[in-house]
Amino acid sequence: MLVAFAALALIGCAPPAPPAPSLNALAEQYVRASLEMGAHEEGYIDAYYGPPEWKTQAEAHPRTTVQLKAAMDRLQAQVEVAEHAAADPAARRRAHTLGAYIASARFRLDMMDGMRVPFVDEAERLFALRPEIKPLSHYDTVLARIQTLVPGSGDLAERVEALRNRYIVPRARLEAVMNAAINECRRRTLAYIALPQGEHFALTFVNHQSWSAYNYYHGANPSEIQVNTDQPFAINRALGLGCHEGYPGHHVQGIYAEKMYRQNGYAEYSVAPLFSPQGPLNEGGGNYGVDLAFPGQAKLQFEQSTLYPLAGLDPATAPAFDALNDAMKELDGARLTVAQQYLDHQISRDQAIALIQRYQLVSRARAAQSVAFIDHYRSYVINYVSGEDLIRAYANRQGSADAAHWRAYLSIISQPTLPSDLQ
Repeated sequence: MLVAFAALALIGCAPPAPPAPSLNALAEQYVRASLEMGAHEEGYIDAYYGPPEWKTQAEAHPRTTVQLKAAMDRLQAQVEVAEHAAADPAARRRAHTLGAYIASARFRLDMMDGMRVPFVDEAERLFALRPEIKPLSHYDTVLARIQTLVPGSGDLAERVEALRNRYIVPRARLEAVMNAAINECRRRTLAYIALPQGEHFALTFVNHQSWSAYNYYHGANPSEIQVNTDQPFAINRALGLGCHEGYPGHHVQGIYAEKMYRQNGYAEYSVAPLFSPQGPLNEGGGNYGVDLAFPGQAKLQFEQSTLYPLAGLDPATAPAFDALNDAMKELDGARLTVAQQYLDHQISRDQAIALIQRYQLVSRARAAQSVAFIDHYRSYVINYVSGEDLIRAYANRQGSADAAHWRAYLSIISQPTLPSDLQ
């Protein structure tokens, strides 16, 4: 009895368990680990605007991938506890979203060490969105319709390329065309989304890249958009890039992510890993941003009235080119099918290039550039198509008015959001 009493006394005197780490502390651990991952994979960190010393420390003394995996596993368990303990819906949503970011990073560490899984599984584990892969035969009816839009004989891809070449913006006029497009994208975005004073982004032209354009958000509201001029630049791309890379796309997304960090104290939004569940929302949102800013015939009207004259092109021919581009957009999903077959080793690289030529209706040079993108970024390609489909469907469910679509888009970029929140 005395022994039992003594044991109880010892238990009663045991020190209390340390408090569980706060969500802010867990977010900081995630950011630091992500920065260390960037030391192992060049390009993994797309943007960072947190404390400079975190980045300096991460680059100076990065843990091994094995150590980082263990750290991510511990962090995942702690975030799950924090999610269950959260007292309000906003904190639970934040914790749940952070948990998905950690799961994605944990899988990326496995990929850094050589792990490969089937294409759709890789996409789901990195981006929290499982893509729908349709057979290539699904797109044959679209090709048949495009045949009627591009009369003539010979290979359809060559005919489309020849037609597209009539709408190339001369290099000497490209900067003026792009600046006009960007300014109009910005003007239309500002009608619905508040932006801070002094925000801006610079436009530069580059070569020898696997991508067509890239936005670098530098923090504190400026961005840089780089446009790759390796291939001729068709007039229809101007508003596409202005909206996708700028307004209301990546530049605006970066501003609102940084706002969550600086105003809400959400440290996880001080870093933007390239491979994360933000991918479908960012890339899909960038693509959707064109129709959001230019609903109905607005895109065609602005191209005819402003961009075609600036490019030295005949505005009277704009409707025919617009109809072709609308039809070709229906082929976007074919790129995912080719990527899936190629990365799952069902077809060779040469076969992938040939299929891209056939189902994207581009030259061999453009098709090779597209496959080079797949080589480098792998399942990242799903973000453009599957992400856009996801966001468009979500916005349409919020109402038919333009203002409802803008409110839906703003809700996505201004709070912790996962693809599953939109399904």
